Amino acid sequence: MEIQKASPMPVIIKWGAIYVIASIVVTYIIQFMNVDPDSPIKWLSTLLFIGFMFLTQKEYRDVNGGYLTFGEGFKAGFLFAILSGIVLAVFTYLYFAVLSPEMLDKIIASTEAKMASKGLSQEQVDQAMSFTKKLLSPAGITISALISAAVMGAIIALIGAAIYKKDRPPVMISDNDGDTIEPTV
Repeated sequence: MEIQKASPMPVIIKWGAIYVIASIVVTYIIQFMNVDPDSPIKWLSTLLFIGFMFLTQKEYRDVNGGYLTFGEGFKAGFLFAILSGIVLAVFTYLYFAVLSPEMLDKIIASTEAKMASKGLSQEQVDQAMSFTKKLLSPAGITISALISAAVMGAIIALIGAAIYKKDRPPVMISDNDGDTIEPTV
């Protein structure tokens, strides 16, 4: 008897949408509170990413009867990372190019001030900033966000898959009602 496994996509889409909305809300809260771009609050979006990926993997295990192979857990987590990463990359581009381009200027100014405070000469700061401004463009930040989502997503998906992995027992026994139960010793 073949065991039917649910598709991970409904769970991924649900938690991915919630994560994207939460990330957008956090982005605007940080902007409107005028928080320094280098403050520790920038890690909040990473914590949201980890939390929502783990919720995705846990719920996918739950909809599959409480069982999840390592590969299934990784697949659910990695697809969550890729799909939410693509949507957030589009938002990131629109945010820095259209919606709030002044935030990009604020990040560039903060970066330049940090370089100057480290004792670099103005020539060194100018040289470093010419390269940095290429990376800190809407397109550069968007590409960086996509790569980060894939790499960080793969690592966190591996961790989540190890945490939520629970293989089905090799033998399932039916009780009197026809429900399958795990054998106990």
